[in-house]
Amino acid sequence: MKEPFDIIETVRLTEKGALLTEKFNKYVFRVSPEANKLQIKAAIEKLFGKKVVDVNTANYDGKKKRQRTANYGRTAHWKKAIVTLQKGEKIDLA
Repeated sequence: MKEPFDIIETVRLTEKGALLTEKFNKYVFRVSPEANKLQIKAAIEKLFGKKVVDVNTANYDGKKKRQRTANYGRTAHWKKAIVTLQKGEKIDLA
């Protein structure tokens, strides 16, 4: 199994993520595309010491971006995980 720091890349701090945190106790993370839900759950529980109830994931394709003249490139493909914590648990991200 990979190390937790290899699985969890960053925390996604957005307006939508803040609303999910306030209303439903869900937190949004950018994770490794190869990680599965069980690995994400174990990494969150080990890094933050909180009880994870549910993990939802979504894969995103990189967008096409134009470079200089007529050449096109892509941004990286990435994976998002929405983690639901047990009632009463909270992660301080500030």
